[in-house]
Amino acid sequence: MTNSRSGSPQAHDLAEQVVAAMRQHYSPGYPRAFEVWYAHLSGEMPALSMAMQAVIAASNGEVGAADIDTLYEKFVSTDRLSRQAERTSLQVLAEIESMMALVDRALTSSEQYHGRLCAMSEEVPPSADRQKLREWVEALVLSTREEVARKTQLEGQLRESAHEIRNLREALESTRAEALTDPLTGLANRRHFEEMLQKAIDQATLRREPFALVMADIDFFKHFNDMHGHLTGDQVLRLVARTMKDKFKDKAVITRFGGEEFAIILPEADVVAGKFGAETVRQALLTRELVKRSTNESLGRITISLGVSVYRRGDTASSIVERADNALLQAKRDGRNRTVTEDAVQDAAKVA
Repeated sequence: MTNSRSGSPQAHDLAEQVVAAMRQHYSPGYPRAFEVWYAHLSGEMPALSMAMQAVIAASNGEVGAADIDTLYEKFVSTDRLSRQAERTSLQVLAEIESMMALVDRALTSSEQYHGRLCAMSEEVPPSADRQKLREWVEALVLSTREEVARKTQLEGQLRESAHEIRNLREALESTRAEALTDPLTGLANRRHFEEMLQKAIDQATLRREPFALVMADIDFFKHFNDMHGHLTGDQVLRLVARTMKDKFKDKAVITRFGGEEFAIILPEADVVAGKFGAETVRQALLTRELVKRSTNESLGRITISLGVSVYRRGDTASSIVERADNALLQAKRDGRNRTVTEDAVQDAAKVA
């Protein structure tokens, strides 16, 4: 079992420990795995270290791609993105304060200019005194030029601040998008799924419109990983994700739920439409042959098992997910590579 070293080792020493630990525990070699192991061995994230030790103990020392992804999403990604969002938010607030200070300066300058004009209007020399009249006009022109120059400078600074705020807003939106996206497949991640599922429940309750939930699991994925390696396993995950995006309409929320499991929310779909959509993806995968990129070797077809549930009035996120999960489990019990609906599970229970 791997434990964190005491003290604060040099970065290069810690990096060597990380590489050694990844080899010892058969961990995949992609960057996020290095980041997870680095956070674990550095001792900077005790909660992650405890979770890592639990994974090692439960799997005879092997830490696979699904374990890495789970640890990354739960600890590293959340912590990093929240810090990034906090930094950007503070920058936005600082930029807004700077802009407000510029506005205050502009208002103060305008008030001062208005005061000078009022004072000068009371001191207009008689038209017969041309010298004083000329001096008065020159003073008025000079004051006006100074005010125009100040306003021009302030306008430029305000434009710069507005541009910076737009950039920071885009950075925040990008950070939020990253926080809600699975980096391996490009699909929504579980956090996004939970938000969208609750939104779908709220809308269905308000509008009395159904929606379907599809839970899908890649058949024998762990065995596939053990035989062909984690990089090829990642290729499988991307293939399934790409097939789902190709086959489901734009309204669908397609999610990598965790590991090799996916969840899809289908708005305005009943059980028939939900099963049809699930079957469309399953059958599309059967027509796609997986080829190992490094050797051009054919690895055969990928199959998935799917379970479908439909919103019922009074449903919570947990209840509708549980029914879809039960249907998915029934699909596996029935031999995998098939779609089972919650209705079929209920019918089977009645017969039994």
